[in-house]
Amino acid sequence: MRRVLIANRGEIAIRVMRACEEAGLDTVAVYSEADAAAPHVARAGRAVCIGPAASVESYLSIERLLEAARSAGADAIHPGYGFLAESARFAAAVEQAGLIFIGPTSAAIGAMGDKTVARQTVVAAGVPVVPAIEQPAADPAEVVAQARSLGFPILVKAAAGGGGKGMRIVRSEAELAPAVEAAGREAGGAFGDPRVFLERYVERPRHVEIQILADAHGNVVHLGERECSIQRRHQKIVEEAPSPALDEDLRRRMAEAAVAAARAVDYRNAGTVEFLLDAGGEFYFLEMNTRLQVEHPVTEWVYGIDLVRAQLRVAAGEQLWFRQQDVRRRGHAIECRVSAEDPANGFLPSPGAIALLREPQGPGIRVDSGLRQGYEVPLFYDPMLSKVSVWAETRAAACDRMSAALRDYVILGCTTNLAFLSAVVAHPAYRAGETHTHFIDEHLAAWRPPERKLDAAAIAVAIESGRRRGSGGGAAGRPAVEDTPWSTLGRWRLG
Repeated sequence: MRRVLIANRGEIAIRVMRACEEAGLDTVAVYSEADAAAPHVARAGRAVCIGPAASVESYLSIERLLEAARSAGADAIHPGYGFLAESARFAAAVEQAGLIFIGPTSAAIGAMGDKTVARQTVVAAGVPVVPAIEQPAADPAEVVAQARSLGFPILVKAAAGGGGKGMRIVRSEAELAPAVEAAGREAGGAFGDPRVFLERYVERPRHVEIQILADAHGNVVHLGERECSIQRRHQKIVEEAPSPALDEDLRRRMAEAAVAAARAVDYRNAGTVEFLLDAGGEFYFLEMNTRLQVEHPVTEWVYGIDLVRAQLRVAAGEQLWFRQQDVRRRGHAIECRVSAEDPANGFLPSPGAIALLREPQGPGIRVDSGLRQGYEVPLFYDPMLSKVSVWAETRAAACDRMSAALRDYVILGCTTNLAFLSAVVAHPAYRAGETHTHFIDEHLAAWRPPERKLDAAAIAVAIESGRRRGSGGGAAGRPAVEDTPWSTLGRWRLG
C-alpha cells in the first residue's frame, strides 16, 4: 500500500490524510465542483475532480471514484464515514478492481448493513436484542395485530441504512399505518430500499457503543465504550468516553457482546457495535456501524490508540500489535459536533463564507476541522463543520474544559450551533451524567441563543471579508449584494 485515495470530503478527509502522511503514504483527494476550493483538496498530495455538486454525481458515484483511483495511481481507498462508507456494493467494487478497501469486507458490511439480517446474526451469537417484528404484514390490520404483540410504543425502522432516516415512533394503533408508509417512503428515497420493521420502543434509553478493532488473523479487541445519548432527531451531537452509566461488570458484559457480534461476521478493521441501555441496566443490540465513527476521537483520547492508523495497518495485512489485556483506559473525553445550522430556527442549515475563524487551543483540546478562513460553506452536504474534543483526568474537569473550548471557538459568517452546544454541556443534568436520547427534548426544547456582542476587531475583519467578496460581483457579473456584510451582519454572532 503506497497511495491512498480518500473517498470523502471535509474534516474526515483531512483526518485520514494526516494518518496516511504519518505512515509515509501518498494521498489523493476527490472533490466535486462545489468543493474545488475546499481545504481537504489543498491538503492532499494530488486531487481529482469527480463531478458536479450533487452527491449522486460525485461522492456517491462508484464508477467515478474508481476511475479517480486508477487515474491517480492509488492502490487503496479509505471511505471515511457517510457517503459510501457502509456500502457493500462499493467495497465489493473496490475489491474487484484489485484495490485495498480500508475497512471491513463487503460480506461483513452486507451482513450488518441490513438490520433484519444483523439482528438474526447477533441473536445466533447470543447477543441480546430488542423484541421486534422483522417482516411486517402487508395488510394494515395484520400489522396492528403484530404491533399489539410487541406492545406500544413501537419504533418503525428502515431495514437498510441509518442516521435516523426511515424511523418513526408510534404510540397508538391509529398512528401505525401512516408511520409505516412514511418510514418506507423515506427509507426508499434515502437508501433505495423501502423495507421497514417494527421494534419495541425503549423509553428514555442511553445510547452506548463499543469500539472494535479486528485483523485478518482472528484477533478481535474492544476499546471500551462511548456514550452518544445527546441526540437531535436521532443524530448525535455530543459524545463521551467512558459512559458515566456503566460499572465494570456492565462494561465487561457489553464489550463481550460486541466482540461476539464482530466475530459472528468475521469482522476486520475498525467498527462499532451500538446498544440501547435502559434504566434498569439491560442492554440491547441496536446496530453495527461497519466503518470509522464520527466520534472516534474520544476513544483515541482515552485509550491512546490512533484508530485511523490502526485501520491502515490492518488493511495492509498486519496483525494487531496489542492484546485485550494491554488496553488501558485513562481519564475522560468529550466531543461536540460543530455545524453550520441555526438552533433558534429549527436547526436549518446556515451556509456562507467564513469571515473569521478562531479555533480553541490549549492542553487537552483537539479540533478536527475542514475549515479555513474565507472558505465558503456549501449547501449541498452535511452541515457539520468540525469536531472539538477535550480530555481531562475526570469527567467534571472534561466538562469544564469543553465549556472553555466552546467559549473560545469563534466562527463568523454563518450561524453555528456553538452556543447550543455550550448550553448542553453546562446543563446541570448533563454535568450530573443524567443523559438519555430525549435529553434535548426534555431540557432544551425552548432554548434560545443568548445575546452577545461582537468586538470591533471581529466586525472589521468580517466587513473587510465581505467587501473583498462583494467587489468581484456575483454570478454572470451581477453585484453580490447578498454577500455584503450589511445584509448578513445579523447572522454574525458568537455561537
